[in-house]
Amino acid sequence: MVLTQEEIRQIITPLLLSGAKMLDRHGPKCGSPLFELNGRVFCPVCEYRGRERKAEMAEVKDVEEILNEKLKELARALPEDIDELEKYLNVMEKIINLLEKYKKLGG
Repeated sequence: MVLTQEEIRQIITPLLLSGAKMLDRHGPKCGSPLFELNGRVFCPVCEYRGRERKAEMAEVKDVEEILNEKLKELARALPEDIDELEKYLNVMEKIINLLEKYKKLGG
């Protein structure tokens, strides 16, 4: 995720207003200035990206949970009719494939 200069300003400005001190060092990952607040030195841009990544991962987990629940629901209600059973199994296979893709995203 590449941030625009405006997005970076939106991250940094509140820090300066809250009393954080911009240091003359830069983060090794993104090159943004490091800040110090309450004795803690940090890169606000990398922390922002980390929070965004965690939010994305939470969304992936939500989708995984929904797909797992649907898979369980289908497994509990397997029909005896062969044609219907085949439809259920095809849907279950698609769900399993989606789950595998989501796990790769989260991995």
